[in-house]
Amino acid sequence: MSESPLDGEVGTIRLGDRTVHRLGLGTNRVTHRPEAQAFLRRAVELGVDFIDTADVYQSGASEEAIGEVVPSTASDILVATKGGLVRTPGGYEVNGQPAHLREAIEGSLQRLRRDRLDLYYLHRVDPRVPIEESLAVLRGFQKDGRIRHIGVSNVTISELERARRMVTVVSVQNQYNVIEREGEDVVRYCEDHDIVFVPWNPLLRGRMAESGPLAELASRRGVTPHQIALAWLLKRSPMVLPIPGTLSEKHLKENLAAARLPLDASEIQALEECSRPKTTH
Repeated sequence: MSESPLDGEVGTIRLGDRTVHRLGLGTNRVTHRPEAQAFLRRAVELGVDFIDTADVYQSGASEEAIGEVVPSTASDILVATKGGLVRTPGGYEVNGQPAHLREAIEGSLQRLRRDRLDLYYLHRVDPRVPIEESLAVLRGFQKDGRIRHIGVSNVTISELERARRMVTVVSVQNQYNVIEREGEDVVRYCEDHDIVFVPWNPLLRGRMAESGPLAELASRRGVTPHQIALAWLLKRSPMVLPIPGTLSEKHLKENLAAARLPLDASEIQALEECSRPKTTH
């Protein structure tokens, strides 16, 4: 890979035995259409080396596209995927049953065209299944050499602690952004235990401009509210690895440029008006 525009700006972070830049790419809208595949190739050319997907994204098409574009031999690119959700006519339902997870992992391996998954998350904790039973499946695949690293997603601190008694958790993926900070306690826990925190929905699905203080600061700086939001996340903690999703090269470049956007103490204080942290257990 050529030198990344992220080098020397955003810095890197360790995920288990791998090192990636602290700005990744979410792919919940990526399909196997030619234009989406071309976008993925361009993202890699621009230095993106952490790609996040899930088996339910586009009913598996996101994984298929990544499998076609990012070969398993691309050891400098870490692909993370998830299992434990099932698409239904009304949306999604959680399924942490061991039988389902075994099938889900096999499906992800096939669609991503890999013998081993770099990072696999339990997508959600199934309230009907003890988290230990769900994670026992992931641990088994890890022992067999078919999962490299394990993560958990959408967890409370209690669930995370139970997970850590079962497996080595290298990453947690919860919703978190400058507006919605209900997961602040989990972020702090990850900081204290050297666990990478991957915030999903880091740009509030494009609604950052609705926040007055954030929009005002972006206007003064001559940047977009999304860039301010990403800069805040990168400043929030060295353990945070945002994964903004887009299918636009223009927006991707803007996201990458946020790594070069410093925020001073007064600006960070102003952004505190966007939201107040709420602690949940």
